[in-house]
Amino acid sequence: MKTLVVGAGTTGIAVARFLLRAGDRVVLTDRVQERTIPDEVRQHAELVLGAHRVGDFTGADRIVLSPGVDPRGPELSAARAAGVPITGEIELASAHVGGTLIAITGTNGKSTATSLCGALCAATGRPTFVGGNLGTPLVSAIGTPALAPGGFCVLELSSYQLETCVTLRPLVAVLLNLTPDHLDRYASMEAYGAAKARIFGAQTCEDFAVVHAEDATCVALAQKGPPRLVALPPPDAAELVLPLPTGTERYPTSELSLFGHHNLQNAAAAYAAARLAGVPSDAVRTGARGFRALDHRMQLVGEARQVRYFDDSKGTNVDAVVAAVRGLPTPYVLICGGRDKGGSYAPLADAVRGHARAVVLIGEAAPLLEAALGDATPHVRAASMEEAVHRATALAQPGDAVVLSPACSSFDMFTDYKDRGRRFQAAVAALPRG
Repeated sequence: MKTLVVGAGTTGIAVARFLLRAGDRVVLTDRVQERTIPDEVRQHAELVLGAHRVGDFTGADRIVLSPGVDPRGPELSAARAAGVPITGEIELASAHVGGTLIAITGTNGKSTATSLCGALCAATGRPTFVGGNLGTPLVSAIGTPALAPGGFCVLELSSYQLETCVTLRPLVAVLLNLTPDHLDRYASMEAYGAAKARIFGAQTCEDFAVVHAEDATCVALAQKGPPRLVALPPPDAAELVLPLPTGTERYPTSELSLFGHHNLQNAAAAYAAARLAGVPSDAVRTGARGFRALDHRMQLVGEARQVRYFDDSKGTNVDAVVAAVRGLPTPYVLICGGRDKGGSYAPLADAVRGHARAVVLIGEAAPLLEAALGDATPHVRAASMEEAVHRATALAQPGDAVVLSPACSSFDMFTDYKDRGRRFQAAVAALPRG
C-alpha cells in the first residue's frame, strides 16, 4: 500500500516509522524544508519537503494527516475528489488498542485531566500509556503492554485529532468544556463543538460519556449519542462528588496538590473516568496523592516576600485565564498578553473586576487588552517578561499571588508557551528573597 503521510513533525515521523515497519510504501511530505528526519525514515521513505505535490495526494492509496495540518488545503481537496481515503494518526492507531481506552478532550484542562487520570490508572500497577495531544503519539505505543488486553490507554485528544476519527471507541469519553478557541480553523462554535463531539461518535450504550452537569453545551453534545451519561456536579473546596452508576462516591480534595476551581473540575473528571474504567477507589486515592501539577499549568513556581508565583503559561485563551484566576482564594496580580488570537477579552475584564490587584500587560495584544480592561482594574505595560515580573511584584501585597496566564499565544516574544513559562520562572527565581 502506498501511504502519504502529511506533516513531518513528531506525529508524522512516528506514523512513517510504524507504516514502514508494516510494509507500506511511504511518502512523507511537509511544506517546511528544514525538518529533522531520522535515518530510519530518511533511508526508506520518499521525502518531499518544502512543498506539496498534488500528484502525491491524488496518487496515494491513503493519506494520514498530522493533527496540525489544515484539512482545507487544495491538495487534500484534490485527494477527496480523487476518492483517496484520508485519516489521522489517532484513528489509524486506535485500531491496535486492545486494552481499556479513556479519551479526554475539551478546550481547557485536557492535559491536567489526562495526566492525572493516567496517574490514577498507573497506581493499579497495570501497564499504562498516557499520550496523544499531550505529546507522545499513540502510534508509537503500538505493540506495548499498555495497549494490550489488561492495559490502560489514556489519551488527550484535540479537535484537530478528532476531525479524522470515525471508529475510535473509548470505553470512557470525557468532554471537559467548550469555549471559543481555534475559530481561525472552524467557521463557527457549532463546527468546533461538532469536532469535539466526535469523541462520542463510535461509542455504544456499553460506554460512558463524562461531562460537567453545569455545562449545558457539553451535556447536550453527549446526550446526542448512545453512551451512558455521567454528569458531574460542581466540586466544592472540600470534596469531589462522583455520581457513578454504582453509587455516589466522595473524595477529599486535601489529597490533591492542584490549585483553582477549574483544576478541581479536571480532577473530578479524571477520578470519574478512572473509576468507570475499573480503577479501584484506593488506587485513585494513591495516584492522586502522588500527582503534581504539570509544567506551565497553574504551577506554583516560587514564593518571595509572602507572595506566591504561579506559572500558567499554557493559559492561551481567555476562558482558560478566567478559570484559573476564578479559583484563587487571594487577591492577585495578573500578567497577560502576547499574540492576539481573535477572541473577545470582555470576559477577562469581568473576571478581574474586584478581584485582581492589578494587571501587567505584555506583547502585541497589550493595546487590545488595555482597551478591554478599561476601568475594571489598574493595569500597566511591560516590555519584557523580566520587567513584567518586577512590576507585578511591586504591585502585589503580602499574601497575594502573581499569576502568568496570558490569554494569548506566545509567538510574538517567545518560541512557544514553554519558553514563555521558563522565562517567567527564571525571572521569579532572580527575585530577592529577603
